[in-house]
Amino acid sequence: MAAEASHQTSAPRATDRPGDASPFALGLLLRRAHWRAGSLMSEALRPLGIELRHFAVLIVLVDRGATVQRDLSEATGTDKAGIMRVVDDLERRGLAVRKAVPGDRRVRAVEITPQGVELFDAAHLAAAPLAERLIADLMPGEPEKLTDLLTRVAHPTSDEA
Repeated sequence: MAAEASHQTSAPRATDRPGDASPFALGLLLRRAHWRAGSLMSEALRPLGIELRHFAVLIVLVDRGATVQRDLSEATGTDKAGIMRVVDDLERRGLAVRKAVPGDRRVRAVEITPQGVELFDAAHLAAAPLAERLIADLMPGEPEKLTDLLTRVAHPTSDEA
C-alpha cells in the first residue's frame, strides 16, 4: 500500500481539453491542431484527386528536385512500402516519373513532371481560403507569431531534438 501511495502524484493529469495544464498539454494541442490543419488541407486537395501523402511527396520533389525513394521515405516519414505506393499513384496520374540513377542500376530517382508542377500550383490556390479558415480566430500578427513559435519547436537549434 505504501508503494502505491508513493507512485501517486499531485501533477495535473492530461485531459486534452482547453486549459489542460498537464505535461502532455502542448503535445495534445499540437496533435489537435495538426488534425484540424490536415483536415482542411485534405479538403483543398480532394477536388484535385490527391491526398496529403501525395502532396507531401510533391513538396519534397519541388524543393529538392529528383529524389531517390529512400530519401523521400525519410523526408515524409513514410515507410518504404508506403512511399512506393504513393510514387506508384503519382506515376499513374502522370505527376511524377521514376528515372534511373547513373552508376546504380538498383536505385531510381523520382522526379516531378510538368503536370505535377501544375497540380502543385493548383493545390496552393485551392488551399488559400481554407488556410484562412484555419487562422480565422487569430488576431492580427498572431498567425506570424504562431508560425515563428511552431518553427522553433519543429526545428530546434539545440541538439536536443
